[in-house]
Amino acid sequence: MEILGIDVGGSGIKGAPVDTARGVLLESRHRIPTPRPSTPKAVAKTIRKLCRNFQWEGPLGCGFPAVIQNGMVRTAANVDSRWIGCKGERIISETTGLPVRMVNDADAAGLAEMRFGAGKDQPGVVILITIGTGLGTSLFVDGTLVPNSEFGHMELRGRDAETWASDFVRQNQMLSWKKWGGRFNIYLNELEKLFWPDLFILGGGVSKKFNKFSDYLHTRAPILPARMRNDAGIIGAALAMEIKGSKNGKG
Repeated sequence: MEILGIDVGGSGIKGAPVDTARGVLLESRHRIPTPRPSTPKAVAKTIRKLCRNFQWEGPLGCGFPAVIQNGMVRTAANVDSRWIGCKGERIISETTGLPVRMVNDADAAGLAEMRFGAGKDQPGVVILITIGTGLGTSLFVDGTLVPNSEFGHMELRGRDAETWASDFVRQNQMLSWKKWGGRFNIYLNELEKLFWPDLFILGGGVSKKFNKFSDYLHTRAPILPARMRNDAGIIGAALAMEIKGSKNGKG
């Protein structure tokens, strides 16, 4: 199935048509800077520009930095707070004239990684963590997504975990890989106490440097770096739309 995947970020909105059967982009990614302010109307218009760039007239999936429930945006991370409480799917669909599925951006990355990457055919409980400005997470049980996990905001040392153990913190505080790896390991150990996962997958830009900090991570569950890299969000967003279509009897 061919679906346009869109990945909305705080600085850029990127997308490409996706072959969801193979998990590959059918054209080169196209990126447009995220509008300022990133209001629902402005972001929807930018997504429409992406659709026109590809001359796209089919369904699209949209990964978005927020909790998404039944097409409604419940939070807003790195986008304008006016998104909160908006019927995001309806706004984007009305602006583009296309069927739309919105999904949390970390969940989108997780869908791609579980279908085509490090989590492929992995049973049991899998936690994927995207490590960047914050800590995005996605949770899977026997390959099924449990949506909108927000484990980056669990309390750790009296604060949100992501304000203590994200890659942004590592860079901002100029922490060594050993020092930061020790912090991140504490975070993993807390997740392990609560969820007893069978596998951790680490994504985000820092996953490319997994060998620099992997020796400082010690958990019962295996830990693997993500494989889908920068395409995960786009491919996963398209997969979310495919799943929605299948549930509606269209897949």
